[in-house]
Amino acid sequence: MPNFIARNLKNTPYPFGAGEVEFLWEARGRKGERLVYTKSGDENFFIEVKKNAAQNAFVIKGEKVTKPARIGLLQNALKIYRDLNTSEILSEAFAVKNTRLTQKASEILDLKELSENFDDLAAKFGEIFIEIGFGSGRHLLYQAQNNSNALIIGIEVYKPGIEQVAKLARARNLDNVRLINTDARLLLSLIGSNLVDKIFLHFPVPWDKAEHRRVVSSAFIAECERTLKIGGNFELRTDSREYFDFSAAKILELKNAKILAFKNRNLGVTSKYEDRWKRREKDIYDLIYTCETKSGESKIEGSLNFGENFSVLRARENFKNETIRGDDFFVHFEEIYEISNDEILLRVALGAFNKPEQCYVKISKASCEYFIKRPTLTRENLKAHETIEGYLKNATNY
Repeated sequence: MPNFIARNLKNTPYPFGAGEVEFLWEARGRKGERLVYTKSGDENFFIEVKKNAAQNAFVIKGEKVTKPARIGLLQNALKIYRDLNTSEILSEAFAVKNTRLTQKASEILDLKELSENFDDLAAKFGEIFIEIGFGSGRHLLYQAQNNSNALIIGIEVYKPGIEQVAKLARARNLDNVRLINTDARLLLSLIGSNLVDKIFLHFPVPWDKAEHRRVVSSAFIAECERTLKIGGNFELRTDSREYFDFSAAKILELKNAKILAFKNRNLGVTSKYEDRWKRREKDIYDLIYTCETKSGESKIEGSLNFGENFSVLRARENFKNETIRGDDFFVHFEEIYEISNDEILLRVALGAFNKPEQCYVKISKASCEYFIKRPTLTRENLKAHETIEGYLKNATNY
């Protein structure tokens, strides 16, 4: 992640900035760390400032929960913050490049944008392909070039990779590519039933000693079955025989399951990981599940809005790092930040155990809201939201 280390902070009064970058206010954590609320172009996010005691200096970087997909926006903001609010730079690990995307790219969407525009996109294209963890984008771009009537949705957690593949898609005039930085399981939960033609999962991290961290699980396979059309495919490609067997077992938990298996099949396109494994003469396994079930619609009733305001004073006094667990969800109150005497931020992890999200809750005298990034409206997140409301109500009304 882009960052730099500075010996001193100038403590420039807020707000300040230059060009399209503004630093509006900061919130301070219990250990002195700071979150600087930043507007850069059309994005809002936090810059994180932490004291490095060993170097007697400050580390300044993008905050991971709110970091923008377009890294150029973060790099520009860091450069301006460096110039306006720090001195004696000890090291830098970023460089502002003209090749970085700083303007809104039609190829890059967030969860809200994709959810709101999904029906229109589905109507525009004849088919829908989803690739989970597209990496360098070779396979995704291959599918986009050879299936111009298909909407190709790529999901990737590595944000610089999203930007690079977006530029490649634009250079090749591929208008059927949409890219998103999210957890694939969250995205599938937002898609209606019986809509998707293909779901690709190529060379996922095997997590041999941590099965719970794998993309594939019983719940994930059930979501694949629900979102796929009859005749639609889920395609796993892996160099791990253990992952292959594990995934086959999960698919066979379904009531109806049709599976094809291949070893060392030639797809006509290879990823950089596959090239590496082939040089080492490793075997490559393909598992293709074909959906034969028409699923019912899955609707979620509820809202992630807070229905009342809460006492800032009481919430501050009663905060502690703790986790509340339900049968299929959890809420972890991780940290509290002071904006002012009348405003605080809570950093919270929440949702399903196998697909957690992090977000901030901003509490003031006049309002209580998720700030910058809202959780995805899933059943588990809705239960977690109701738990947060109850927690704040109990903490502030005694």
